[in-house]
Amino acid sequence: MTIAGVLLAAGAGSRFVGSTHKLLAKFGGTTVLDQALTPIREAGFDEVIVVTGAVDLSKHLPGDVTVLQNHDWERGQSSSLQTAVHFAEHAGHEAVVVGLADQPFVSAEAWQAVLEAEGDVVTATFEGKRRPPVKLAEIVWPLLPLDGDEGARVLFRSRPDLVQEVVCAGKPFDIDTQEDLERWN
Repeated sequence: MTIAGVLLAAGAGSRFVGSTHKLLAKFGGTTVLDQALTPIREAGFDEVIVVTGAVDLSKHLPGDVTVLQNHDWERGQSSSLQTAVHFAEHAGHEAVVVGLADQPFVSAEAWQAVLEAEGDVVTATFEGKRRPPVKLAEIVWPLLPLDGDEGARVLFRSRPDLVQEVVCAGKPFDIDTQEDLERWN
């Protein structure tokens, strides 16, 4: 089975008020994007994919990462997920593990735990709460939403029988605002 790691990075980051897009904001000596990208690259995926949209991030990404442009990024997270799944299907991957580029504290160990877990829908849990990364086997791709700002959470509600949880250490905080950046930097 080949599995791709997917980092969703297409949103406008409209709640972040700063001199740059939130993913390019300085964080931990690099950027929020770099901090989120490093662990997924270390986790052992067959391919690492970054879905971009509102901002062209391609020049900020290393050459070993597949960059997909979501031209419909304004339709919400579901369109980015669909972009990744469509690519993964044509590339021959049998599953994807999806995370968010504004979560710089998700460790390589968390990505790897979800990658290695058995199940068609596998989600990390941090302190008892379901959070990305989430593994989605190709059998569930047709069940994913086509519109809106939700991805795998739709499956959590509609098909709870398919969901497996993997306990992960860490804190998957989002960087959504300038205050978040200052708090966690």
